[in-house]
Amino acid sequence: MADASARATDWRPRPPRPTLTRPDTVYGRVTMAASATGLVLLGGAHIDDGTILLLGPHPQTFWPALQASPHATAANPADAWSTEVIGSMARAFGAEARFPFGTPVQPFVTWALATGWCHISRVGLLVHETQGLMVSFRGALLFADRLDLPPPAPSRCDGCPAPCLDACPVGALTPQGYDLPACHGWLDDPANSCMARGCAVRRACPVSPPRPDAQSAHHMASFHHTERDTAP
Repeated sequence: MADASARATDWRPRPPRPTLTRPDTVYGRVTMAASATGLVLLGGAHIDDGTILLLGPHPQTFWPALQASPHATAANPADAWSTEVIGSMARAFGAEARFPFGTPVQPFVTWALATGWCHISRVGLLVHETQGLMVSFRGALLFADRLDLPPPAPSRCDGCPAPCLDACPVGALTPQGYDLPACHGWLDDPANSCMARGCAVRRACPVSPPRPDAQSAHHMASFHHTERDTAP
């Protein structure tokens, strides 16, 4: 039997499930508005009588948009940019903005799983229908009404040869859990490529779209220094 690496070479992910892009739906209009700003609509979920729509960075247009904005030199450029752009979208659509930073802490993982477009991957990270293991969130729009939403999609891990399982050079991400000290130890090693190009596990996902190395380097630096410096 061929090993996992050989199967990964031959295997191709299924096409993404269709979403709502019709301009006669709020979901479709938010999709278009997000795309115009450097964001991507990642799914939605009904919460009580309302709806939450999750927004993440577009893999190719988010970083150039951020770098061209006045927030590029801010202390936390991605957060400052997201606050302005998603706040403006919320006002335009009569919604409330929610963010994965600041307080109170918002349940983005719970919301993501409720969309049916995110699932728990074999390495414990979220995996998304179109963003793979590279999924991340810049904010959300909370609507008072129940909006039409795309149907849930099966997990992208179904049938996948799972190259993510062997991608970490130090085995920090496994089905058994996340070895945070091992991860940060590897990121301190000058031989690593993760700090410059992004987490090797997330990049190994066949569904993960490419994104600018500078964007990956920015987020890896933020993760490495923040998480390590605040660890007990």
